[in-house]
Amino acid sequence: MTTAIPRREFLYGMGASLGALALTDLQAAEKKVTNPLAPKPSLHQPKAKAVIMLFMEGGPSQADTFDPKPKLNQLHLTESKRTKGLATGKRFYVGSPFKSRKVGNAGIDMSDQWKFLADPVVADELCVYRGCQAESLNHPEALLHMNTGSRLGGDPGVGAWVTYGLGSENQNLPGYVVMTELALPQAGPANWTNGFLPSHYQGTRLRSTGSPILDLNPPKYKSRAHQRKALDQLAMLNSLHADAHPEHAELQARMESYELAYRMQMSVPGIIDLNSEPQHLQSAYGLDRKETAAFGRQCMLARRLVEQGVRFVQIFSGGWDSHDYLERGHSSRIASVDQPIAALIKDLKARGLLDETLVVWTGEFGRTPDNNYRGGVTALGRGHNIDAMNMWFAGGGVKRGAVIGATDEIASEAVEVVHPIRDVHVTMLHLLGLDDNKLTYFHGGRYKQLSQFGGELIPEIMA
Repeated sequence: MTTAIPRREFLYGMGASLGALALTDLQAAEKKVTNPLAPKPSLHQPKAKAVIMLFMEGGPSQADTFDPKPKLNQLHLTESKRTKGLATGKRFYVGSPFKSRKVGNAGIDMSDQWKFLADPVVADELCVYRGCQAESLNHPEALLHMNTGSRLGGDPGVGAWVTYGLGSENQNLPGYVVMTELALPQAGPANWTNGFLPSHYQGTRLRSTGSPILDLNPPKYKSRAHQRKALDQLAMLNSLHADAHPEHAELQARMESYELAYRMQMSVPGIIDLNSEPQHLQSAYGLDRKETAAFGRQCMLARRLVEQGVRFVQIFSGGWDSHDYLERGHSSRIASVDQPIAALIKDLKARGLLDETLVVWTGEFGRTPDNNYRGGVTALGRGHNIDAMNMWFAGGGVKRGAVIGATDEIASEAVEVVHPIRDVHVTMLHLLGLDDNKLTYFHGGRYKQLSQFGGELIPEIMA
């Protein structure tokens, strides 16, 4: 006896038929020939094409950089009743060891330690934002939050999301490049990982000493022709395996990484050779001064990379965690980055690149207006503060010569244009022509995004 099959059951059963298998095979073939780093159209008209993020690891103090507070100086060494922060016990206010002045036509407040950034040509390009608030008081979690949108680790870096959404304009270079000092930032490579995104989108770290990339040059016994022939043979064998096992998606990524590595060996040496730059420009970046040479090289290289189509460049400067010796620590750190950053902005502007390059200066959180006694000693430093932090932007569609938001009279808490870090991420993506709510990736049973669960734009920042 035969029974009629309902239409819905018939269509559902087709999912296990030969037609479904053929469709799966066609999709695998299509996926295999698609270059994941190929340039992709933006979701709306972008203001910026690339990002250079200057990350001051450790947490620069807002009151000692771009948010001076005369009231705090009046309270210097008096007892503080604040209860927020990591430290416990008796506390005292710490006035800024630096003087401040207004610079440029816009009259932006800056500590007197900023000598080169105070140049009106540079200062009038800055958009200082004082309303951001972080979520974690611990360095590793705070770094991960600012760099990946999550405090837990394992999520893709901001640069990974950007290259996932836009691809790269140069197929011979990584789309996402990271530069650090001698020591890695806390949480290490988790700050620029591809996370659950395909491995093509992870950040490529350029080392600060020696060859920026290991094995950039082949061994002396192997010629370029020999290397090319070996890669072709390996690609042929891998292709045979990929045809037999289309479910192994990571194999295609590995094959493409071999090819990218070869193209990088051909292209990177010319990019990282700064000797081809005019001597006056090398001096402008501070390459001839010991205290600025390292960061200056990285800033110049960042300009060269975005000039060649790299989508996201991140530079870490460590040592900003001034619990003690605030004056010595911050003055030293500012002196190491001031001239290179000013030169970078001037250089981008002179080449017509600043309007399409978003420069971001930030740390992982701000600093407190007070400190705790340690063994009865008044240590002139500041603790971690998630309620107020400074950052600034330049180029890439942000307002020029502007100060957005405000903190209270002692820089303890943001009180105007207050937004969490996720809103900063959403705004950065928007300037690049991306929508955080549409830039998603299915993983772990749900569609994930940089902001974790959505955020708001900060329209006051945007031009």
